[in-house]
Amino acid sequence: MTELPAEFTASTRLLMGDERFERYLHSFEEEAPVSIRLNPRKPAGQPIDAEEVPWCRHAYYLKSRPNFTMDPLFHAGCYYVQEASSMFLDEIIRQLSTLNFKLSTLDLCAAPGGKSTLLRSALPEKSILYSNEPIRNRASILAENVQKWGYANHIVTNNYPKDYRKSKLRFDIILCDVPCSGEGMFRKDEATIREWSPQNVEKCWKLQREIVADAWECLNEGGLLIYSTCTFNTKENEENIRWILEKYDAEVLKVETKPEWNITGSLLEGFNEPVYRFIPGITRGEGLFMCVLKKGQTSVVPKSDTHRTKARHTSCQSLIHVLSDGGTSDGKQSCHQEELSYPQAMAYLRHEALVLPEETPRGLVEVCFLGHPLGLVKNIGNRANNLYPKEWKIKTTYIPNEYEPILKKI
Repeated sequence: MTELPAEFTASTRLLMGDERFERYLHSFEEEAPVSIRLNPRKPAGQPIDAEEVPWCRHAYYLKSRPNFTMDPLFHAGCYYVQEASSMFLDEIIRQLSTLNFKLSTLDLCAAPGGKSTLLRSALPEKSILYSNEPIRNRASILAENVQKWGYANHIVTNNYPKDYRKSKLRFDIILCDVPCSGEGMFRKDEATIREWSPQNVEKCWKLQREIVADAWECLNEGGLLIYSTCTFNTKENEENIRWILEKYDAEVLKVETKPEWNITGSLLEGFNEPVYRFIPGITRGEGLFMCVLKKGQTSVVPKSDTHRTKARHTSCQSLIHVLSDGGTSDGKQSCHQEELSYPQAMAYLRHEALVLPEETPRGLVEVCFLGHPLGLVKNIGNRANNLYPKEWKIKTTYIPNEYEPILKKI
């Protein structure tokens, strides 16, 4: 049995009640669910022997956890491995955003990119999404996942929330998946158990309010702020939502859910606004809290046309553009494409040189696996130099002899 901090156990049992808390404890004796979300722009089939995630389109629970590293389609961005509870964001966007026009959107604390790639898929096609991560090495991971997902109008930045506030950029939707004490990840990541303390909870809720204060200034009137944590306690959740309602002209919006999803509402006595808490052992996923707030009383309507957006964008010198779109999402081939076998694809992902067929044109060649681009090589005849980013290469020494597909054409 996993040993949890005594102070966490006492406070969380009091918060959840005995019945909920015992079900939560029992979840540590079970295998954590494995789930993936398919990329609608890169259809490669359906997962084998899987069950749909009910609150997210194109998402599935797998029966077991395969070795995703050994699947070239994973590296091609055909699917994303994402914890199922966090996919509730898709249900929020589907219900509460107006999807007949382009939206300007910001994911303020975006690494590693699961919610960002989901958000970009769920938004209207011509919308723009800024995905931001303050920590540089995490921003690089975010940039990799965004590029592999392959959508246009998706920009990665490496800045602090206060930089966005200073920039005067304004957004219709802002996702604040704020840094938290990580209580909801105890089953998934034992390191979060060792790092937990009441002092860290205190530090987190204060930082979360600072981030929300910066985000609120960047939100258009009538815009949506989606507040999210992966923790259970009310200080970082309901009490922060109550603080937002007291400080700003805001209202909490309701998201329709189904009873069989087993989502828990508010656990703060006297606070009855619609909030959504996912508890392992009760809901099928890891711990999550989400709430949607609207700024002011008007509807969500974009405040700017394309030219005004561009002007604000180019005048913001503090924003560092790490990446834009992945470059393979518009269906246009910029160079010759060459299909690779499975061993060749794995060699490419390990950043090894390839030998292509003799008739392959010299110069830049886009290499593919099952029709899905993996990246570029420079073919010089006797070999093709590997242009796959070195920081992305897989480091495993074990390579299966045969391809074991996770997705299957139907």
